[in-house]
Amino acid sequence: MSDSLSFLQALSLKQTIFPETSRYHGIDTLTLESDSGEQVVYLSRRFAPQPDKFAVIQEYVVSEGERLDNLANQFYGDPELFWMICDANGTIRPDELVESIGNKILITLPEGIPGTSND
Repeated sequence: MSDSLSFLQALSLKQTIFPETSRYHGIDTLTLESDSGEQVVYLSRRFAPQPDKFAVIQEYVVSEGERLDNLANQFYGDPELFWMICDANGTIRPDELVESIGNKILITLPEGIPGTSND
């Protein structure tokens, strides 16, 4: 490998096996060596962000038959981003948000993107 290629790879951003839309994007993998010498690669723990870290776009009232993946597609354009709604509402179990008609869930901007004030 050329020295310049090695240098560029060393400077590159952390590589990840998960796509940018995954809740695990950017999470490190770790390796554990068993007593027998077998190496087991596993995903480091992901800490869910606190719900108050999100800027609310709107409050949404759940109707009969709603699914979180459909809501993620409606609001974020990608059904696989359902986990963003879970994080913003402080839930681990996605179905919890849509199992009760009339449940209010927050639709937010992604974590770390500030909203604008209506003042």
